[in-house]
Amino acid sequence: MPKPLSLHPDRLFPANSATRAIARALYEQVAGLPIISPHGHTDPAWFAQNAPFGNPTELLVMPDHYVFRMLYSQGIPMEELGIGRAADPAFDPRAAWPQYCANIVRLKPLPCGHYPAEQVPDQVTTELEAFLGS
Repeated sequence: MPKPLSLHPDRLFPANSATRAIARALYEQVAGLPIISPHGHTDPAWFAQNAPFGNPTELLVMPDHYVFRMLYSQGIPMEELGIGRAADPAFDPRAAWPQYCANIVRLKPLPCGHYPAEQVPDQVTTELEAFLGS
């Protein structure tokens, strides 16, 4: 019978004992708090500020590297998706949304249904354009 796996509680802390002690003390202060993951695809400021998004591109395309990399793999230039252009006054983020809607159907959605209305991209575009007044 294999020996049960036993993981050391300090396995992710630094090897240096002084640094590890600091890391352990910091960890003990936050261990019971909710996880805000730097890989969670959301900026914690979104929740703290609770400000509305100006358009769907800023919410669903520009901050999600999985989405824009998949679209890039289908030949869509990153500049057209707003990547690296958020501060560019000539870029209209709403122009990237139809690219997203028209091409997301070419990709396999996650089982959780991550991509909104992937079966009806024209309807989503029409409804969002009407809502955003474009």
